[in-house]
Amino acid sequence: MSNTNNKWTWKLPFLVLLIVGTAFIIRKQSTTPYIKNSGMVFGTFYNITYQSGTDLQKEIEEELAKVDYSLSPFNEKSIITAINNNEETEVNDMFTDVFQTAMQVSSETGGDFDITVSPLVNLWGFGFKHGLTPDSAKVDSLKEFVGYQKIKLVGKKVVKDDPRIMLDCSSIAKGYGVDVVGKFLEKKGIRNFMVEIGGEVVTKGISPKKEAWRIGISKPIEDSLAISTELQDIITLTDEGMATSGNYRNFYYKDGKRYAHTIDPHTGYPVQHSLLSATVISTSCTVADAYATSFMVMGYEKALEFLKTHNNLSVFFIYSDENGDTQVYYSPNLKNRLTNEKEE
Repeated sequence: MSNTNNKWTWKLPFLVLLIVGTAFIIRKQSTTPYIKNSGMVFGTFYNITYQSGTDLQKEIEEELAKVDYSLSPFNEKSIITAINNNEETEVNDMFTDVFQTAMQVSSETGGDFDITVSPLVNLWGFGFKHGLTPDSAKVDSLKEFVGYQKIKLVGKKVVKDDPRIMLDCSSIAKGYGVDVVGKFLEKKGIRNFMVEIGGEVVTKGISPKKEAWRIGISKPIEDSLAISTELQDIITLTDEGMATSGNYRNFYYKDGKRYAHTIDPHTGYPVQHSLLSATVISTSCTVADAYATSFMVMGYEKALEFLKTHNNLSVFFIYSDENGDTQVYYSPNLKNRLTNEKEE
């Protein structure tokens, strides 16, 4: 009996320390404030909320600058610019991560997602704002330099089948930037955060309201200046990435005809179908970003068919029916995570 008592006497101080330490951690977490950072990056706005006793905006922007240096075609000194200019250059880990993910999604979607579509994007007036309406001969000539199978990564160098091939990671870079910031915050020991760049989001833990993060899905209203804040729905999001692609904000009119910003890599022309926006939820915002673009290329019917064999993705689609009325489709597992009530 005395031996048993001695054992508990020996362990008791450690149990007390464990209880006190746990209580201290819980109390510290409950009193640690949430910090909000915002600014401009990648030609859009970022908004980041995280629970921390230290403002990390300077370090966060340093991480985003690394992404810009790796992937921005508008940065004259970036790695992707050097590749597009056929300069001798080696890629870094960030470029490699994005390239490999892009190739995987391209393969799974049969080329509906394709980072070599840049020449066609530029021709149609997006990216570098040429504002031209090309003829079919010009489109056909550029299609020769489009195709994800025409590029590969050998060691630390991108090898092209033709030097005129250009890369454009705009349809995946924002999602990757979101993931980079999220991983940075995790390394700092931050358990609760929300990172948003141009509508692409990743969350972890809980919001300042001590509940799951609630993220809005915009209504597909023609709003090229992105002024409207009207929401189609709100979804709870925890420990996930979410990305949205849509044609209702990025378009232009030429000779009375509307041209969407999503270019079909197969045809060389802007897509013409009923899908207005595609929101994708995945464990990675990088992957979600790529698939959101893929679905905008596929269109509503083809996307639904694709999802039958890719149930690891959750989606929220907004589309026009045969009468021109707006309809929604969402994955069954999202039913209890959606609310039409706008958060105050």
